[in-house]
Amino acid sequence: MYYLKKAVWSEGVGKQSNGNDNHDNGGATPDETASTVVGELVDSLKEERIYREITLALRTGLRDVRAEFSFLRLRGLHSLLEFLRSVSESDSTIHLFSHSQSVPQLQVVPVLFQHSLKEPADGDNSVDSLNHIFGVEPMNITSPSTDSEIAVALRVLEGCCLLHKPSTVLANKHNAIQVLINILSIRGAMEQAACLDALISIMLDSSANQMDFETRNGIEEVAELITDKEVDENLSVKYLFMEPFRSVRLKCGEFLLLLIGHVNSREKSPMATIHEDIRRLLGEKSASLIWAASQFGSTLNPEQRLTALHIQARRVLESLNSY
Repeated sequence: MYYLKKAVWSEGVGKQSNGNDNHDNGGATPDETASTVVGELVDSLKEERIYREITLALRTGLRDVRAEFSFLRLRGLHSLLEFLRSVSESDSTIHLFSHSQSVPQLQVVPVLFQHSLKEPADGDNSVDSLNHIFGVEPMNITSPSTDSEIAVALRVLEGCCLLHKPSTVLANKHNAIQVLINILSIRGAMEQAACLDALISIMLDSSANQMDFETRNGIEEVAELITDKEVDENLSVKYLFMEPFRSVRLKCGEFLLLLIGHVNSREKSPMATIHEDIRRLLGEKSASLIWAASQFGSTLNPEQRLTALHIQARRVLESLNSY
């Protein structure tokens, strides 16, 4: 991963340029004017260098994600995830990353759904005959996605959609809601937790994805998970000691709070029946609590909002346990 380090050769010019900025610009000397021009050139070169590093990191990561073997795809996904975390530290790098996603060869979301999140079709990797044994062309067999690969791919999808809103459109073109609902219904706790976060990221500013979620009865799948007490009781020991890890039911509570809070903040939401659906699936008491609790923290800082979200989600679970 390329961590977008500051170029050593730009430090001296940057200090000189900052010093000149403190003078009155009205009577700039030729030396100061030349220094300003040099500073602008350095900024331009720096931006070009960072963009080259972004494209190189994307090409390297995507090359591995397209591999036939799961361990190579997982390596590429981890690389992309670290890359996205680095990009998120600066508005300028987020802008350059967004620019890179206009290039089809550098787009991350389509590759995720074509490989790690690809739903296996009937007959995939099946051997119909032994002709390939006696021929010169080898048979290409792609290893299936592992649990870890799917979980990391969902985190990469989440990061792309949060940093680059048009990625939600790309996700919709690859039937993302159906794919994620299937993961939510058949996969383990690690994938389910990542899937809930990914669902929020692709739905918040996408009416098309929200409509798909409602059409495919996604809220019923979430309600089934949050009301199933055995979901958390059957967790394997390896998940219980993962850090950070919260129960799947708790993640479902957080999902519902975030989703309802977003729906309530919009005058016209594609999910017109979601309040009635939650009332029908979870009961009047829990539905009312979710609606009231979803209004939390509009004036809180991000850390306080996250703490409030965890607390309110636990209250939702408590209301369901007593229902």
